[in-house]
Amino acid sequence: MLDAFNSLFEVSRTHCIAICAFLVPANLLATLLTLGLTVLRRPTVQIQRAVALASCFALVMVLHILTWLVIGVVMAPTFILFWLATTCLLINIWAIAHPSSLNRILDALLAWLKLKPVGLHQPE
Repeated sequence: MLDAFNSLFEVSRTHCIAICAFLVPANLLATLLTLGLTVLRRPTVQIQRAVALASCFALVMVLHILTWLVIGVVMAPTFILFWLATTCLLINIWAIAHPSSLNRILDALLAWLKLKPVGLHQPE
């Protein structure tokens, strides 16, 4: 059993560049999808599906990083990628756990960027 994990860890470390080249953009795009669906106030089912996808990418990245930490590789990219995966995972959890507060923050951010007015005031 441990030999299977060792082989899996070795494959992860051997193909690190390819794995990270896929996981980093996938993680960012999937989390942006979650944020976009939250801003557009889409049904909870759609947000949950986006969160599930984004969380899978984030968890795979965390597991990939752990394969490096197990053998003692402690470098800046290790911590940067771990931070990225953790941040994306927390944003996705927030989108499910408390979407109203996330919506308020995103609305304020978009208003600050002058992309969308704050509040739901309709022109008369």
